[in-house]
Amino acid sequence: MSTALRPSACPGLLRIVQALDGGICRIKLNGGSISADQAEVVAHAAERFASGVIEATNRANLQIRGIDEHGTALIDSLLAAGLGPRTAAGDDVRNLMLSPAAGIDPQMRLDTRTLAGQILDTLQSHPRFHELSAKFAVQLDGGEALAMLEHPHDLWLSVYEERGETLLAFGLAGCPTDRPLAAVALADGHALVVAVLELFLDLARPEQTRMRHLLDECPAPVFLEKLGQRINLKAVADWPREAGPEGLHLGIHPQQSAGQVYVGAAPALGRLAPDMLRGAAQLARTFGDGTLRFTPWQSLLLPNVRETAAVQVLDELGKLNLLTHAENPVAHLIACTGSNGCGKGLADTKHDARLLATLLPRAVDVHLSGCPRSCAAAHHAPATLLAVSPGHYDLYIRDAAVPGFGALHAHNLTIEVAATLLAARSRSPLDA
Repeated sequence: MSTALRPSACPGLLRIVQALDGGICRIKLNGGSISADQAEVVAHAAERFASGVIEATNRANLQIRGIDEHGTALIDSLLAAGLGPRTAAGDDVRNLMLSPAAGIDPQMRLDTRTLAGQILDTLQSHPRFHELSAKFAVQLDGGEALAMLEHPHDLWLSVYEERGETLLAFGLAGCPTDRPLAAVALADGHALVVAVLELFLDLARPEQTRMRHLLDECPAPVFLEKLGQRINLKAVADWPREAGPEGLHLGIHPQQSAGQVYVGAAPALGRLAPDMLRGAAQLARTFGDGTLRFTPWQSLLLPNVRETAAVQVLDELGKLNLLTHAENPVAHLIACTGSNGCGKGLADTKHDARLLATLLPRAVDVHLSGCPRSCAAAHHAPATLLAVSPGHYDLYIRDAAVPGFGALHAHNLTIEVAATLLAARSRSPLDA
């Protein structure tokens, strides 16, 4: 496969991007899913051709960090395992996020995997779509309880029911918790994606790489009117979409099929050692269906586990040093690479997050970011610590009226002082 790619700061499987700790290779997983055999190839490649650091990303993909001069051999091994795109130009645009529980979630209204396969095939095979930015992303939500609904996407689609009919609502430059622009029949789902992307490319200037850029100039009602000339649109009368209970990505949870469960666990702060990945892969073979699913919470699921084996699987995942219970404070923290591996990071966020976890008396959702780019969290966390210098952070509290991280709550805090403030807020009934 030719690896002549357009310039981009985004790593891909075929484009290794350099960081302070070496090269980064991003492996995009179809619907977050990877076979046990493929997972073992990733673990081996990380050991042999890189530093051994594997990251679960917030869009349900994997990254290998610290790649040395053997980058070509690493890429070849991943391609041989079937982890690459159909064509080199198709790698950048394989940005389709599903629920990690697609096809197995008891609350789902549609198994989205067939439609997702059609969309991914088109993104890779339609030459015009290769013009899309490597950051341009689509989300397909089947109504599952386990769904990340706070990550903004250029196009989002969500299955719902209205007056006895199952439809596909959609919106632009936002999330499924937003009010949809319109809906289409399920049979028109694939055609809708094609129509939206083609219309975007027809209207956007080269510098307008994301849907939000275009909507600044071409408001959503205007875009919708033009879209209606290409596909049959329906109005959305009621919009009830809400996320399921928190913590569904960790622990044992029932599937749609009786007697089967999925078991979820997370590597601390998103970092997997090769032995962790190998161990999880072996558990998937022994107790599941031989696959793993990665999630936007930087965790993994073993689907289709017999209910009678679930406790044993959860215990074995814990022995691999994976987090298995939502009560663990580390499971509520997000941290970017930080100054240890990124030239833009102003603090060692991974180290500081681990320290913060030991200082908090109870679990608190906190995002530690080494710089304003917020690479580790696509959504706005309830609390964000933004690095200003080594070991020092500004504290922001999410506020719907304030864009970005939210309202600045305190400036230039040490981790110890930040822990005291966060613990006090978590005790306040006003912040519950």
